[in-house]
Amino acid sequence: MKTGGQLIVDALEANGTDRIFCVPGESYLAVLDALHDSSIRTIVCRQEGGAAMMADCQGRLTGKPGICFVTRGPGATNASAGVHIAMQDSVPLILFIGQVASHAKEREAFQEVDYVRFFGDIAKWVVEIDDASRIPEFVTRAFAVATSGRPGPVVISLPEDMLTSEVKAPQALPHTPVETYPGGAELDALEMLLGSAKRPFVILGGTRWNADAVARMHEIAETWSLPVGCSFRRQMLFDHLHPNYAGDVGIGINPKLAAAIKQADVVLLIGGRMGEMPSSDYTLLKSPYPDQALVHVHADAGELGRVYRPTLAINASPAAFVEAFAKRKPAGMPAWAEETPKLHAAYLDWSTPPESGPGPVQMGPIMNYLEKVLPDDAILTNGAGNYATWVHRFHRFRRFTTQGAPTSGSMGYGTPAAVAAKALYPERTVVAFAGDGCFLMNGQEFATAVQYDLPIIVVVVNNGIYGTIRMHQEREYPGRVVGTDLKNPDFASLARAYGGHGETVEKTEDFAPAFERARASGKPAIVEVRLDPEAITPTRTMTQIRDKS
Repeated sequence: MKTGGQLIVDALEANGTDRIFCVPGESYLAVLDALHDSSIRTIVCRQEGGAAMMADCQGRLTGKPGICFVTRGPGATNASAGVHIAMQDSVPLILFIGQVASHAKEREAFQEVDYVRFFGDIAKWVVEIDDASRIPEFVTRAFAVATSGRPGPVVISLPEDMLTSEVKAPQALPHTPVETYPGGAELDALEMLLGSAKRPFVILGGTRWNADAVARMHEIAETWSLPVGCSFRRQMLFDHLHPNYAGDVGIGINPKLAAAIKQADVVLLIGGRMGEMPSSDYTLLKSPYPDQALVHVHADAGELGRVYRPTLAINASPAAFVEAFAKRKPAGMPAWAEETPKLHAAYLDWSTPPESGPGPVQMGPIMNYLEKVLPDDAILTNGAGNYATWVHRFHRFRRFTTQGAPTSGSMGYGTPAAVAAKALYPERTVVAFAGDGCFLMNGQEFATAVQYDLPIIVVVVNNGIYGTIRMHQEREYPGRVVGTDLKNPDFASLARAYGGHGETVEKTEDFAPAFERARASGKPAIVEVRLDPEAITPTRTMTQIRDKS
């Protein structure tokens, strides 16, 4: 006989869970009690949204479900931000929610929410477990759902009395991973399409990649002389200094790269959905009928033909597809071989940061410095805002598992993601980028980094405004500023108040020594960079945007 709480922990252990992220609540005390005797590491967070984003980053970097526990009502609604990120980003995550006791349901009891209805549109599957004996079944199924096809979040509601009830239940067994492989006829068809192509282009995206798959993709690109771009915030899928790399297919795309995709006669899209952001509002590839012959490779059959009608649809995971296609060779030197190096040269030019700009702090030299000192396996995380352009455009990602950033464009992601990344890879350098507005959405998770001795470095780019919204505001309603000014704390002092290390950068030349002191401190650190709000993008000032010049 075991309690429901014990069965939950047993099922997590059976499915290989090594850590969970949580904010405690009385609604799932039985689970917390069972964790006391478990080898699973419990990381206590400061807000449920941050906890869910940590679980998302764990799932993003490992391909295995990140696990989050929160309490009912406000705890669950706070966590919904992380669930939405995992859904839009195709990341495996399982959110467990303590629920009101069974006798109180349907009475609008204290903090009661119908989670099936609440999470129905932003999760792959939502279920409430009423019978503790079925916990092994439901938890193992949750792992299968979260990782199969197009990965995503699963939400499990746990009534309080169910967790304390004692039952006999079968021993939990691990889920069986499901792989989808391409057929020989499909690979033959792709080979024929490439054989007749003059201007092919490859776009990598989505999840269900691993280090071996990324390495095989490099081999395929070399063998076929293919130019390769990475979808929005999927840049860790291809080495940016590889001669076949053509750039980031995301927001603010290199015009030369955009032209190459539009002019391509065959586009091979592997793993991604090619949503609104990477498609430049469905203009690079027109929906539903692209001008290019589209070969779409995706692990979920439901995504094939959903937005674009592909010339060739291949229902396969990225890892399985590249493993199979790596065995295919071109008949001779591809007709486009001489064009691929030109696209790489255009990328190198595009990703060279400017040396000057308004104000005493220049982000271009700062990015150049970071490129020189950060190791190839450094993990960079960020949320959303104009500051992120400096990372996405000018940092040259070299290896898999080095990027944690939400394709959903959620603010507040960078700091909790950095905490999860450092807990996962304590030997690696982890740097979070955040704007001043972005940081303060989940900046309290810096305390979690301090509590668990996770020496992340958070670079807070502080320009005193909600920069992206101000930019749009000045463009659409010049001079009519409302709701985008911010009065911020001293972020370096805030870091020290938490027990970390703090630095303030007010001149470009101050950054390098400040960053080195932060690294040497051995503590979680904040390096505040005070940026002139005129420096709103790498190439345009706020005045130029306001004047539409």
